[in-house]
Amino acid sequence: MPRRRQRHMAGSGSDGTEDSDSSAEREQTNSSESDGNMPKRQRLTRASTRLSQSSQDTPDLKRAADHDESPPLTPTGNAPSSESELDISSPNASHDESQAKDQANRDSDKDLSHRPKRRRCHETYNFNMKCPTPGCNSLGHLTGKHERHFAVSGCPLYHNLSADECKVKAISREKQEEEVKAQEESNSRHATRHQTPTSKQSKYKEQVAEIRKGRNSGLQKEQKEKHMEHRQTHGNTREPLLENITSEYDLELFRKAQARASEDLEKLRIQGQITEGSNMIKTILFGRYELDTWYHSPYPEEYARLGRLYVCEFCLKYMKSQTILRRHMAKCVWKHPPGDEVYRKGSISVFEVDGKKNKIYCQNLCLLAKLFLDHKTLYYDVEPFLFYVMTEADNTGCHLVGYFSKEKNSFLNYNVSCILTMPQYMRQGFGKMLIDFSYLLSKVEEKVGSPERPLSDLGLISYRSYWKEVLLRYMYNFQGKEISIKEISQETAVNPVDIVSTLQSLQMLKYWKGKHLVLKRQDLIDEWKAKEIKRGNSNKTIDPSSLKWTPPKGT
Repeated sequence: MPRRRQRHMAGSGSDGTEDSDSSAEREQTNSSESDGNMPKRQRLTRASTRLSQSSQDTPDLKRAADHDESPPLTPTGNAPSSESELDISSPNASHDESQAKDQANRDSDKDLSHRPKRRRCHETYNFNMKCPTPGCNSLGHLTGKHERHFAVSGCPLYHNLSADECKVKAISREKQEEEVKAQEESNSRHATRHQTPTSKQSKYKEQVAEIRKGRNSGLQKEQKEKHMEHRQTHGNTREPLLENITSEYDLELFRKAQARASEDLEKLRIQGQITEGSNMIKTILFGRYELDTWYHSPYPEEYARLGRLYVCEFCLKYMKSQTILRRHMAKCVWKHPPGDEVYRKGSISVFEVDGKKNKIYCQNLCLLAKLFLDHKTLYYDVEPFLFYVMTEADNTGCHLVGYFSKEKNSFLNYNVSCILTMPQYMRQGFGKMLIDFSYLLSKVEEKVGSPERPLSDLGLISYRSYWKEVLLRYMYNFQGKEISIKEISQETAVNPVDIVSTLQSLQMLKYWKGKHLVLKRQDLIDEWKAKEIKRGNSNKTIDPSSLKWTPPKGT
């Protein structure tokens, strides 16, 4: 009797349940079937009951679709962002695949009348969009792999190229990549583990050095006039002419990097992760500078969607318009970072800011830093960190140069968690000053320090340059015959791992007769000493006597 009631309920549905009824009757007549199949029949008939009930609600759905053509909401209450979130199953279809196909053929006309149109997301180009470059028809792509573009990053015209030239360059880059892959596959697996460069790498390095030496020392008069004319004609709507500014090798490397970045942005656009006009801050007004941002920072959406942000250079408060910034600056009493001034020499000062005591300031500092850092993930949890903010003072106040953060209690003895030099102060020696100051604090603490990984690209370059300079200075002043990496580490506060990697990159570490030997390369030392003499008495150095700081206790 329970089976008959279930079959009767299933039969009350629409046409899509006929196969379920027949299958249930066949199962009933088969007396040899085991009792283990009973749950399966019950699931089929229950599913048919639910489907029959949903088919009775179809007229209501049809009427609702006539009044509201917006896409249906997902179970979370949000509009679906892709086709996969839409309910594309027929309301009368069974869970069985064959039954779904038969029912879809019978009810296709009826379903399409009330079903909302499916939206294809990021699969085809939107031809209503246009490239913002004046005079561009949006055809071609800087990578040479796409037929159209919609952003300046992929515009051939902006980069003073044609679509055909981009395609030719793309073919050339693919051939070079294939050659590099073939060469890597030909090398043995163990060869890649050697830290010292191979003979081919050394020859290639010498060739690059010769190419760079042979470049033109400066632009000729005709070339300067051509560059100025291009600048006056197009302004900021075109990329400046780059020919004859540097060597052909470096220019080609730059073009490859541009194409690779453009390809990555195009992939993100196709995947829907970014769109033109998305919530990304393009520029910020910071003091007397207008800075172009490099990466996305999680500012509140109401600020991020503006594209341009106005930031107070003293308290780091962010605002929506220049009028609000002007009113804020008229009443802002801050002229330097909060916290204690622990270092001052000349116009350079360093302030120690506790993330627990000055939480808002440190959070704003992290949000600002993320605009120029790729690997930064800390924004709001700032209480376990100390921030050392470097400033340059004038008659208007102490202007932010850069900063580094440091854990109050680091189990791995990291002396830097995050480090940044503001773009307007880059390539002026302030990055090395921040690094040197972090190691000075490690020396006072009588610890060996190392930066937290991963480092950004610019951060890695700065640290390698600093470690090289520290080791060559130590070698220059060293008068003994036997040298120990442990002694170098204790005197410089640099981690032994970083010392070994730097010595290997300088080819000053060799393994001979079961021992590691440190070679004193006089050519590198003389080259470093010549640069030091040429640099003169620069004020871009840290003076340990100007530090007024004791290690914090119990933080």
